[in-house]
Amino acid sequence: MRDDVEVSALAINVAIPDDLQWTDSRRDVVFRLTTLNVRLLPDGRLAAKAYGRPVDGGRGAYTSFPVPDRPELTGLIGEAAKVAAGRWQTASVQG
Repeated sequence: MRDDVEVSALAINVAIPDDLQWTDSRRDVVFRLTTLNVRLLPDGRLAAKAYGRPVDGGRGAYTSFPVPDRPELTGLIGEAAKVAAGRWQTASVQG
């Protein structure tokens, strides 16, 4: 194993189940949040942002929203991290 390989962060995208989705607004546009982007930071902490589409339709900008401090969302993030860790552990390099 090389000692000089530095990984700055790992990221996963997680679909938010319908029953856990929520809405938030930015610049008078209401978004339905449907995806989490979860990053594993170098110090071992997880950082998460939520993304979605405008409720009234349209494409909307790629705008991040904070993830509410709700136990069910924290649980979703934790479970997603476990699934991702398992996949990383069993992954093989494809050329």
